[in-house]
Amino acid sequence: MGTRHQARERALQILFQHDIHGKAGVKLDEFWKEFTATDEAKAFAEQLVKGVLEHRKDLDALIGKYATNWAVSRMPIVDRNILRAGLYEFLWMNDVPAKVTMDEAIELAKSFGDDEASKFVNGILDKVLATEPGLAEKRATPEKPVWRRAGA
Repeated sequence: MGTRHQARERALQILFQHDIHGKAGVKLDEFWKEFTATDEAKAFAEQLVKGVLEHRKDLDALIGKYATNWAVSRMPIVDRNILRAGLYEFLWMNDVPAKVTMDEAIELAKSFGDDEASKFVNGILDKVLATEPGLAEKRATPEKPVWRRAGA
């Protein structure tokens, strides 16, 4: 499992707990005592969590705009937090290609959501990416190529 994939899983777990308990603060120290991750994964996970919590109102408004016939508050907790994290990556993490964000969000939905979660998450993120004017640069930026040495 890649470092950032692990970080996204941990971020989802933290955001899920935050949503369940509804507490204003996130006790990251307590979480890391129970769950392991590399320092790099912890840093990326915490960046996602803090960003989602800081911009949650804007993220929820954007989700609500594209989730036809769905109130964000009535969505499954896993789905809405995957969407929040994905949108945060789209909007505030310019170094992460949109395709990577989409693929990771879909994989998280398959792992942690119900049978329809991956389709739902894919549909919302795809609509947002395709139509939001502020994401034109993300749409135009292809995934960074992975260079491999011959024989590697």
